[in-house]
Amino acid sequence: MSVPLVRLFSLDLLKGFIAVGRRMSITLAAEDLCLTQSAVSRQIHALEEQLGVKLFERRHRGVAFTPEGERLFRAADGAVQQLQDLAAEIRHGGERRPVTVTASIGVTALWLLPRLGSLQHAHPRLDVRLSASNQFSDLRAGDIDLAIRYCPEAQAPASATRLFGESIVPVAHPSLGADLGRPGEALARLPLLEFDDPRPWLQWRHWLDSSEWQRASRRGILRFNQYDQVIYAALAGQGVALGRLELILPLLQGGQLSLVRGTRPAQASPNAYWLLQAEARPREDVRRVAAWIGEEAARVREAAARLGVE
Repeated sequence: MSVPLVRLFSLDLLKGFIAVGRRMSITLAAEDLCLTQSAVSRQIHALEEQLGVKLFERRHRGVAFTPEGERLFRAADGAVQQLQDLAAEIRHGGERRPVTVTASIGVTALWLLPRLGSLQHAHPRLDVRLSASNQFSDLRAGDIDLAIRYCPEAQAPASATRLFGESIVPVAHPSLGADLGRPGEALARLPLLEFDDPRPWLQWRHWLDSSEWQRASRRGILRFNQYDQVIYAALAGQGVALGRLELILPLLQGGQLSLVRGTRPAQASPNAYWLLQAEARPREDVRRVAAWIGEEAARVREAAARLGVE
């Protein structure tokens, strides 16, 4: 028999319980709810008193469900998630919320945009919004659903999913084939296209030894403050670029760019690309876009492996 509604525990306390259960941490739950840790702890204690059972076991690092807590969480979490999704639709006048994906300008232009057709084909009713920015967005602010981050593994959040690594190799337009056929001379005869970025593995000076750098730099250097501009200049036949292979694979596969072979082999950078989710249990549309990104990343890893660089 169900408990009468008048005797049901306070649903306001349920938010604190769900937040802790999703994070298994009072500290992180407090951040999600914009409350203090003590306030969340008081909510959990009050709910336990109303139910007459313990819901969590406090441990040195985080918390763990008791059997009763796990039963309540399994029943309540899905219901609360449905309420969250419905509230979002109501606040937007019944319209479906777009799935907002943020990434750097270069990743958006070179990796996400060329692949959006396959997402629209697989999920034609999805609303997706791309937010291209080189600044990190706070995923807890509520406007961002998914983020693609470029960083070393040590800086990636524990919840992040690794999409693929990064391999650096010189590339140029096939129209420069006469020079590309003489790799030893190509870098001395063609302008260098440089990404104006402090990370050394993306710089020609890091790639070339001192004598090669002296020869190549005399031919001229064109510098750009966005990486997609570097690649567009290479596509226009304006020089040789350091290609971030995983980002430009379709351009290599389609013949718009060619590898400058005979120089150093592809170099692995210390960074990789990671997918972050704003919520541990996102709504269905977000899960679909995250799954699609994962599938596209798997194709990149397979193609890079065939080239012997992943």
